[in-house]
Amino acid sequence: MNNSSLCNEENMREIKPQIIINAVRDMCIQSNCILSRDVLKSIKDALYAEQSPIGKDILEKMLANADIAKEKVVPICQDTGMAVFFVEIGQDVYVSGKGIEYAINEGVRLGYEDGYLRKSVVADPIARVNTNDNTPAIIHYKMVKGDILKIKFAPKGFGSENMGALKMLKPSDGIDGVKKFVIDTIRERGANACPPLVVGIGIGGTMEKACLIAKESLLRDIGVHNKEEHIKKLEKELLQDINNLGIGPQGLGGSTTALAVNIETYPTHIAGLPVAVNLNCHVARHSEISL
Repeated sequence: MNNSSLCNEENMREIKPQIIINAVRDMCIQSNCILSRDVLKSIKDALYAEQSPIGKDILEKMLANADIAKEKVVPICQDTGMAVFFVEIGQDVYVSGKGIEYAINEGVRLGYEDGYLRKSVVADPIARVNTNDNTPAIIHYKMVKGDILKIKFAPKGFGSENMGALKMLKPSDGIDGVKKFVIDTIRERGANACPPLVVGIGIGGTMEKACLIAKESLLRDIGVHNKEEHIKKLEKELLQDINNLGIGPQGLGGSTTALAVNIETYPTHIAGLPVAVNLNCHVARHSEISL
């Protein structure tokens, strides 16, 4: 072994699996039982602005439900989701023992058991036999510089997940084609995804990349826009257009069909314009931790 290899090994930061297990366990319970601050504020703002009496009543009940869930440490929604993680792991980080994938899944298992959360995962999509501990999780990794480990978590309920959509547009469809596809998707499916929604949109890349960045966009706090000015403008335009559909809270009418539209983009092929829509229900559960 050469000196540079020894130097690199000495500079590696070790993280023990138990630290990750404990963190993921707590994230699973807290994310399912405590509405995040950005979502709570957004629903309160929507209540103030909503003109529909039925819409206002539903939003008030959502806030009351969130208060009860937090006080009693019970799930905000009975569908406690499939555990989805986006992990940024530094190139100078070493997870010892059985490794990071084991640690995350063990944290999910403990979180869903200790928190008395519904186990919703089946081991085989055809045989449909429940794993009884909500594992395995869906884990996406990104290697980054440094010695950080950032874990982003979203328990994804399938009432909203089932309403997602993908379309491989042609470049000539342009921005109008993107808008039409998004609006048509919400018009057709939005009431079934427990609105008010957070609408995640992925534009670009390949078929699977568009879906991935649409999902990742849902982990962004409500009110935080894309850094690119033209994409930020598109987010605001689509939010207004979606709320003008009149679907409203729980699909019973009103001006609050969506709380936010989050768009992420990625470079794509000269012949393509992939667009994916991934919806979050009004609970819009998400959290993150750096270890």
